[in-house]
Amino acid sequence: MGTLLLDLKGHTEPINGVSFSPDGARFVTGSRDRTAKVWDARTGTLLLDLKGHTNGVSSVSFSPDGARIVTGSYDKTAKVWDARTGTPLLELKGHLGGIWRVSFSPTARGSPAAVTTTRQKSGTQRTGAPPVEFRGGWAKSIA
Repeated sequence: MGTLLLDLKGHTEPINGVSFSPDGARFVTGSRDRTAKVWDARTGTLLLDLKGHTNGVSSVSFSPDGARIVTGSYDKTAKVWDARTGTPLLELKGHLGGIWRVSFSPTARGSPAAVTTTRQKSGTQRTGAPPVEFRGGWAKSIA
């Protein structure tokens, strides 16, 4: 059995997703309590409390350059945040159902190209417009 390294206190509901920053110094958690939180990976200190979703946060991801965080929620929105200040930068709306997974494109270094996926649609951070619409099926995972 492993050794407990950190015991984080902050979320009031179960955690649905975790993502480490590219440099490993921070990580973000998303919870059914409708928040995402950014933590210091060495000390477990809470750095940012990302509030704005109206339903549970299902998935979280850092951008490849560590400058942004994307959160997906069962409220049918994805939000892009400044990873240092917690300032909301963009909200992606128009999904037909709750968002299960979010991810940034690996080529998003320095350019805004986040990808979000839900039951029916995906979108990009650049415009928020859905470039792909899935018909007749659900996308539960993305790469």
